[in-house]
Amino acid sequence: MSTLPPCPQCQSEYTYEDGAQLVCPECGHEWSAEASVVADEGPRVVKDANGNVLQDGDSVTVIKDLKIKGSSLVVKVGTKVRNIRLVDGDHDIDCKIDGIGAMGLKSEFVRKA
Repeated sequence: MSTLPPCPQCQSEYTYEDGAQLVCPECGHEWSAEASVVADEGPRVVKDANGNVLQDGDSVTVIKDLKIKGSSLVVKVGTKVRNIRLVDGDHDIDCKIDGIGAMGLKSEFVRKA
């Protein structure tokens, strides 16, 4: 008898196969059997434009003029940003820039200071 993984939503052990999908009879959740085989890749590594690994609290410098959506403000090349915070999502960095305020930056547009 094969051992199937528990449901990722409700942790029920009564999952069953339905073609290429796995199904939970208790909550009705369906997911791909291949997705359950893939293990977590470990901690996420965020790198700057030069390939240096960034960490929370680092200082970075902007390497390109960045227009701010919905505003006429621009973050100029060479702007130093202190005390960054790494987050998941499209924009890897949350920070506060003097004169502009809180915003999200992509790590490809900064270098470690």
